Amino acid sequence: MSDGKVMNRWLVVVGAILIQLCLGAIYAWSVFTPALTARTPADVAAIYSETALGLGPAQLDNLRADMDVLDAQLKEARADYSNRIAEATDPAKIEQLTKEQEEAEAEIVAAMERSAEDYGVLERTGQLRFALSKTEAQAIFSAGLALFAIVMVIAGRMMPTLGPQKLALGGGLVLGLGYLLAGVVAPGQFWSTFLFVGIVGGSGIGLGYVVPIAVGMKWFPDMKGLITGLAVAGFGFGALLWVKLAGSWGNLIGQLGVANTFIIYGIAFAVLCLIGSLWMKNPPEGYRPAGWEPPQASGGGRPVAGTVDFTTGQMLATPQFYMIFLCFVFGAGAGLMSIGLMKLFPSQALEASGYSAVEASAIAGTAMAVFFSLANGIGRIVWGTLSDLLGRKLSIFLMLATQGVLVIAFQWMAGTVWLLYLGAALIGFNFGGNFALFPTITADTFGTKFIGQNYGWVFLAYGIGGIFGPLLGGKLGDLQSFPLAFSICGLLVLFAAVVIVFVSPPRHRQQVE
Repeated sequence: MSDGKVMNRWLVVVGAILIQLCLGAIYAWSVFTPALTARTPADVAAIYSETALGLGPAQLDNLRADMDVLDAQLKEARADYSNRIAEATDPAKIEQLTKEQEEAEAEIVAAMERSAEDYGVLERTGQLRFALSKTEAQAIFSAGLALFAIVMVIAGRMMPTLGPQKLALGGGLVLGLGYLLAGVVAPGQFWSTFLFVGIVGGSGIGLGYVVPIAVGMKWFPDMKGLITGLAVAGFGFGALLWVKLAGSWGNLIGQLGVANTFIIYGIAFAVLCLIGSLWMKNPPEGYRPAGWEPPQASGGGRPVAGTVDFTTGQMLATPQFYMIFLCFVFGAGAGLMSIGLMKLFPSQALEASGYSAVEASAIAGTAMAVFFSLANGIGRIVWGTLSDLLGRKLSIFLMLATQGVLVIAFQWMAGTVWLLYLGAALIGFNFGGNFALFPTITADTFGTKFIGQNYGWVFLAYGIGGIFGPLLGGKLGDLQSFPLAFSICGLLVLFAAVVIVFVSPPRHRQQVE
């Protein structure tokens, strides 16, 4: 079939990016973690050095003490002037002292009101109420990743019945509802946030995520790597968007608090996914881009990649599935652990290098929100494009091998600003490659016909990595052993690089008859 709808297929990419921008909200969790684990005004100041109040950490740390001092000054002034007035005999002198007393008291009261107002803003926005542990904060993140992966398997089975358009819309609505409820029902409390952001929000991401990938591959069989990279790039760039809106761009957390930010995000996710779902439609039966011919199976031995379609049951019976799965577990787990600790560990390392709490927090925030997030999105496109040129297996090997070295080295890079930025960018770049390379190697190995169902099973690896990676980092972080977490994950990624070398297309005897 000739390609008479080239523009239509590029609209699929636009819709995919809009949807993935919302689904990438799960990676914005790092910007909420410090707010949810804050305990004192000083903690808040170290996290949000550019709050709406414009106050530094020393002022916030001593805010309540300052109000006590002002209260003591007020009592002292009243007592002093009362004694001086009582001792005075000249009416003019008494009148002068009374006026001075009123002015002094008014000045102190005004200072007290300003301090109370500043402190009250923090209390109203909820920044002083939350006291989750690092492990609890990472548990919410892990729950979201796990439900993301589990529900994606269900979504793959639902797609032939519901169709990609309804599935994408449903995912956006569930995701939006989860964040909305997180902002309304007991905001900032562990179990409510765990349920609505982790369980409900993660389920919404799982429902919608497979749609742009499956639809995109069917519209772009001639450039699966590039188009998958573009489709999932929005997921990576979404983290940057939502992190910066909550932080330095919009300062939503500082201005409105965590709860209201959740509500705003929930509404935005639902609306953007509604728009993106308009173009989530499969191409007509037999569709081929102009000038493209599908690869032909060879006459014997192993089949040409992508020429044999496996059902899910047939795929699960092959050793190739489990090898790909294991590589994805370790590649994703290391990256997700790095995301979970990208604000906490560098802040600690930078403070140990002599930076103040505010400086360390700002630098670590930049490493995550700018360098990691931008490189994460770019890596999806670049690795996808490279895989069209170099092949999937070689591309995955290069990605995993370099990632393993970088994750191990990051424990020594995090305390130096330029090395922190470089490490965050390179780890983010390689991490993003997982989401362009593993869908395409799944399609090349097991065919495109059942990619929606099959990739859901492969993507369970991401859920497993999302459990062990962040929880390992959070637990060792509570034990002050961040470097050990990076060493363990880095070694596992290097092992995965060796495993991927031995993956080859299944033989003809395993193909669908």
